Amino acid sequence: MSYNNFIFLLNDALEHQHIQRALDAVKTFKAADLADVLTQLPQQSGLLLLQHLPDRAYIFSYLKPVEQARFMAVLDHKLLVSLFEDMPSDRRVDVFKRLNTEQQNTLLPVLAQAEREDIRKLAAYKEGTAGAIMSSEYATLKPGMTVMEAIRMLREEAPDTETIYFAYVLDDLRRLLGVLSLKELILGREDQNINELMTTDILQAKVSDDQDDVAKLIARYDLLALPVVDDAGIMLGIVTYDDAMDVASDEATEDFLKSGAIQADDKLSLKTAPVFQLYQKRVYWLVILVFGSLLSGIGIAHFEDIIAAHIVLVFFLPLLVGSGGNAGSQSATLMVRALATGDVQFKDWFYLLGRESLVALCLGGTMAFAVSVLGYIRGDEMVALVLALSMMGIVMLGCLIGMSLPFVLNKIGLDPASASAPLVTSICDATGVLVYLFIASQILSGVSV
Repeated sequence: MSYNNFIFLLNDALEHQHIQRALDAVKTFKAADLADVLTQLPQQSGLLLLQHLPDRAYIFSYLKPVEQARFMAVLDHKLLVSLFEDMPSDRRVDVFKRLNTEQQNTLLPVLAQAEREDIRKLAAYKEGTAGAIMSSEYATLKPGMTVMEAIRMLREEAPDTETIYFAYVLDDLRRLLGVLSLKELILGREDQNINELMTTDILQAKVSDDQDDVAKLIARYDLLALPVVDDAGIMLGIVTYDDAMDVASDEATEDFLKSGAIQADDKLSLKTAPVFQLYQKRVYWLVILVFGSLLSGIGIAHFEDIIAAHIVLVFFLPLLVGSGGNAGSQSATLMVRALATGDVQFKDWFYLLGRESLVALCLGGTMAFAVSVLGYIRGDEMVALVLALSMMGIVMLGCLIGMSLPFVLNKIGLDPASASAPLVTSICDATGVLVYLFIASQILSGVSV
């Protein structure tokens, strides 16, 4: 049976109130797959199915933000409260932030005090920090416990924690003293003191640390979870590997959008976003680049006499400036990626400048040979010489601009991904026109057509 037919039959069952038949049809589905099913169904059918699903809070957390907002707008108040109470703390606060003020004020008073205080605390942390993505549900142990006591305590805590693969040893002030893995506890003697087993050299993050740095730390050391503490060393929560993957995915999406000169927005959906919103996200950079492209027109106007005398130059103008933009975009893409992964730093700029110059020289030489042949066929040996020298200069300049611009933006505190392909291309187009026509004016001045 095709997926579309399955959705049709599932919707038919729900419309005729055959709830058990619908539940039987999806009982083997994973939470992430069930979230996809909910988005494919008509809203009323999806809402009906969500109401009867086991682990509905966990499934709801897999919905994309735009889909969560769509469901929350029509959810019964009692069901919304139930979802919030059963949802993991980090997902719960994310959903809470997407509610409007009226919904937030209505929801908070009916939640249990523990959930209410937890939401207020986590929602207070600045977006983009470790505090904004951490979970407050983690396993804790007391120093001096035996292995058997620790395992017994973990059994009691397990239903309310996000992960029990690691337990954190805290003192009475909740300062982080050490960390224990479940494997170490299982292999330890029952009467052994956990102080002998715990690791005291702990990788940890401050609550104000940038979430991208936290994600990189988790990836670098292959951690399942990273403890988050305040300036006094008091433990506040953990960031799990799945949260780090979400951060990395969001960062990649943001960089990808910026590389196309589009304002980043993690809630932007090409399929469902209003037309005006898509317009807003794209028009800002495009208007700026329109005025940037005027530099090309100014350059052409300045050299209009040499163009009029050698009209063949116009034939090769798009080819040359396009080659510079392409080479610059390639260099910028490589450099943005290298900066994002930490492969290069600002101190490497001079070294990379030399390497890029060598690469650009080779690229420019190869392309110059190809275009000079076309120039000789279309014009003469002087035109071929102009094209060869211009191609060398334009490609060299394009590569150096594309490599240097992300470095400059990074140095002044801006996102290197802002060195987008359209931005680099516009700059390279303008400089390419100037280089090409300047070389032509120097070589072809006094040469008759």
